[in-house]
Amino acid sequence: MSELYPLKFEPILKEKIWGGQSLSENYGKYQGDLKNIGESWEISAVSDNLSVVSNGFLAGNNIEEIIEVYMGDITGESVYEKFGIEFPLLIKLIEARDDLSVQVHPGDDLARERHNAYGKTEMWHILSSESGARIYTGFSGPVSRESYIDAIAAGTIGELLNAEPAEPGDTFFTPAGRIHAIGAGIVLAEIQQTSDITYRIHDWGRKGSDGKPRELHTDLALDAIDFNETGSGKIINKLLPNKPSELVRCKYFDANIINFDRGINRDYNLIDSFVVYLCTEGRFIIRWDTGTETVIRGETVLIPASITNVELIPEPKAGLLEIYINQGL
Repeated sequence: MSELYPLKFEPILKEKIWGGQSLSENYGKYQGDLKNIGESWEISAVSDNLSVVSNGFLAGNNIEEIIEVYMGDITGESVYEKFGIEFPLLIKLIEARDDLSVQVHPGDDLARERHNAYGKTEMWHILSSESGARIYTGFSGPVSRESYIDAIAAGTIGELLNAEPAEPGDTFFTPAGRIHAIGAGIVLAEIQQTSDITYRIHDWGRKGSDGKPRELHTDLALDAIDFNETGSGKIINKLLPNKPSELVRCKYFDANIINFDRGINRDYNLIDSFVVYLCTEGRFIIRWDTGTETVIRGETVLIPASITNVELIPEPKAGLLEIYINQGL
């Protein structure tokens, strides 16, 4: 069997009523006939949106097919034992030219009961934002179930939300159950569990492309909301140059950011997991035992678990998100 290598995938582009042109113009997601790209699914194992390899001898194979053949050599033995051929994370780039709907995602238990699926805990890392851009995350203060229901009926749910300024480099963590929305004028990277379950609560009076109000999931959302989730959800960390700086550590994924202007080595022998790099700035080279691969801004690369040591070489400087699963949590 041929040796594995860092894998790139064809982006799966999603046209959205609130999307724009930045993912095409600034992050290499060429839109063709699409007018407004709202999302680029970089790595996906959602059943009707399976990512397809774009480089090397595995080009043309989808992510389930390669995991079925290489198993733990792709994902890590412990990850494969838990998830099988389903890749456990969904990696996206998102552009919001308008406020996205207010929404909530169910946790694992509720998602399993209702949809036979995983829940959705996620994080956002802001890549660019316009002046005054905001992330809506959690409630601004204590909210009872009754006051929430009253606000939904009155169309005033926006008044209960906590709004945080969103600047490039900010990171927000959104566990399942936390009410949230991406504000207008933001481009971000999203890391989440493999799940496409979203309960839309409020859509700011917007109409869909058919001219009708978009569907809301008011009743479904009620049992999914954690009314104790208040405050910012913003991750405050000191970022160190040329070293990984921790952004999020949870049972679903670990995420670090690395900003570097000199070569650094990464040793993954102890984590027993795949690693994903999402290039946020500049370009860099991945060097491993048997080859090299260049990665540019906007590209996402999957490092198979069988590759346990890499050197990252900036050209001349770069930034990346580093994502993996820590089964020790």
